[in-house]
Amino acid sequence: MTSISVFFSCYNDVKTIGTLVVNAKRVLKKLTTDFEIIVIDDGSVDNSRQVLLQLSRGIKELKLVFHDINRGYGAVLQTGFKTVSKDLVFYTDGDGQYDVAELDILFRLMTDDISFVQGIKLDRQDYSYRVTIGNLYAFVMRWLFMLDTWDVDCDFRLMRKWVVKKVHLTCNSGAVCVELVKKAQSAGAKFRHVGIHHFARVYGKSQFFKTKRILQTVGEIILLWFTLVLFSNS
Repeated sequence: MTSISVFFSCYNDVKTIGTLVVNAKRVLKKLTTDFEIIVIDDGSVDNSRQVLLQLSRGIKELKLVFHDINRGYGAVLQTGFKTVSKDLVFYTDGDGQYDVAELDILFRLMTDDISFVQGIKLDRQDYSYRVTIGNLYAFVMRWLFMLDTWDVDCDFRLMRKWVVKKVHLTCNSGAVCVELVKKAQSAGAKFRHVGIHHFARVYGKSQFFKTKRILQTVGEIILLWFTLVLFSNS
């Protein structure tokens, strides 16, 4: 039976992370007897860590990794990929905007000829300006980097471990999603796409729409384009 690693990013997600961990265990028990749940806390300043530590006392499959400071989303993925140990690797965000139960859909689509199952948001539940910006961003990234996915910014992914271990991530910002998909594609990963539900954020707010983070993302995307597209084809 295939083993599965599930990991969540967590930054000030005290209201949602506990439910996600409990729901992840519930769905994983239906898919396999060999699994682990990992939460990478990226320097939360709310009570997320206390919630996670309490959960770990009752869920033996739960592993916790704490960043001393907030390093960024890319750093979370880098830590998560270094920590996972099972045959398949799934990750998503800790803010509750995706239903972890839909991992079952991705799992069933991971046939022998597929190595990367990518979610696509069916109906993005965000403010209209974020939906517009997100769609434009996805289109531009697909064109610039020649990506085989329509929704590069959808962090609901199931991959084979060899993909995770072969892809070396360097970005610390949200540009890491482009880096991950492009490098997985270049490494020979075979993709399959499936629609998944997206829900409105009930607690907290996005950390992306801040000037510093936007500038960092833009800078890393430019660097990625030079290294992964321009120079790789020269």
